[in-house]
Amino acid sequence: MAFELSSVVPWGRSYAEYVAMFALSDEDLKGRILGCGDGPAAFNAGLTGRGGSVVSVDPLYAFSAGDIRRRIAETTPLIMEQTRRNVHEFVWEQIRSIDELAAIRSSAMEAFLADYPAGIEEGRYVAESAPRLSFPDGSFGLALVSHLLFLYSDHLDLRFHIDTITELCRVCGEVRVFPLLKMGATMSPHVEPVMDHFSRVGYEVGTVRVAYEYQRGGNQMLRVRVR
Repeated sequence: MAFELSSVVPWGRSYAEYVAMFALSDEDLKGRILGCGDGPAAFNAGLTGRGGSVVSVDPLYAFSAGDIRRRIAETTPLIMEQTRRNVHEFVWEQIRSIDELAAIRSSAMEAFLADYPAGIEEGRYVAESAPRLSFPDGSFGLALVSHLLFLYSDHLDLRFHIDTITELCRVCGEVRVFPLLKMGATMSPHVEPVMDHFSRVGYEVGTVRVAYEYQRGGNQMLRVRVR
């Protein structure tokens, strides 16, 4: 089935949020990083501007900046309304209000849109979809999966989670996934089976508490390392 922009709800996190969500150290940021399902996040733009090496993959990148901007404008009011209806599911500390949330997300997506044309030319934004990627084995040191796996557990089954992490481990030495919650701020049913699978097949697997919590209870990431 063809990927349609009308089926996407673009929502981009900031560079600072990525650093916090994935507990990224200065050493992590010196390596070659792959972002899987980054959408309109500002991490690629932010790290590139700091001299880092990063590639983001997402089927969204098959579309122009203008098309993505229009889709953001269409969907942002819906996201904000859903947030207002479910305000109890979130922790209003690092992000202190719905208005501040809107400002942070808008700023992040504007940073992405400003960087996107150059990033496409430079091969930093690649229109691909998990769980099959075109990169050679061991192309990156670290893969980051933000708000894709686990969050959409009602739509992405366990096989998709295992296949995607397996593929990311093929091209990266380590995979980090945040958050471990699904929509509704409850733990994804796929977390334990995913951890069990990768432990059985010989990977180093664990969860790490991070200094970031927006979804209530969403302050852990999964880390899978190739031994």
